Amino acid sequence: MIRWLVLLSLSCIVIHGCPTIISRAQWGGRSPTCRNNLNTPVPNVIIHHTEGAFCNSRATCSAQVRNIQSYHMQSRGWCDIGYNFLVGEDGLVYEGRGWKTLGAHAKSYNPISSGISFIGSFTNRAPNSAALNAARSLIACGVSKNFIRGSYTLKGHRNVMSTSCPGDSLYRVIQRWPHFKP
Repeated sequence: MIRWLVLLSLSCIVIHGCPTIISRAQWGGRSPTCRNNLNTPVPNVIIHHTEGAFCNSRATCSAQVRNIQSYHMQSRGWCDIGYNFLVGEDGLVYEGRGWKTLGAHAKSYNPISSGISFIGSFTNRAPNSAALNAARSLIACGVSKNFIRGSYTLKGHRNVMSTSCPGDSLYRVIQRWPHFKP
């Protein structure tokens, strides 16, 4: 009986705790050239996909996040990677700008949201369950740590800008998540 209760409590910790977040230093991120504070808790979570290649290991996801940061900083002229967090199909979350820094992911929504992007293109297929669970866990973590309001609204990028992001397949998935509102 005691062993069963210990296993049950350990599984609750994993399910309801924060996901593993790979820090900027761990994935090899460059220093930003600017930083603006984000007023938390934010009332919105915006879901994106990065387009391009997917990843399913810490090594390939870290490389993808570095590539995305370089694209955002060199081609887009942004001061850092645009997203607050990125999620790989390895089930890990990669810190972008983090909880407390204003993102560059959804124009007028940047000051009132946290941007979470799935690494890869999700028009024709949805991310795997490891990635979906990591993202949902990240949102719950943000709520529990008061970075995201408990009454937050979840939106796809296409709900706040003219874009096909986060891809049709991923968009169909997030429409079934709690707090989704177009």
